Amino acid sequence: MSKEVSELRNKSVADLEKELITIREDQFNLRMKHRTGQLNETNKLAVAKKKIARIKTLITEKKLEDSK
Repeated sequence: MSKEVSELRNKSVADLEKELITIREDQFNLRMKHRTGQLNETNKLAVAKKKIARIKTLITEKKLEDSK
């Protein structure tokens, strides 16, 4: 997990926002699969939600660093 976070920390805000859009699209697709009964691994929903939170936190941190 820490390797993933360190890789995300090295990205710029623009790259993080692109990553966020991609993860949100994946999350939407997972929710649709879950609703239609096609999703066998429901833990992927929680993983996507946590990754979105992580990315949003890093974006906020970087924006606060830039404003100082």
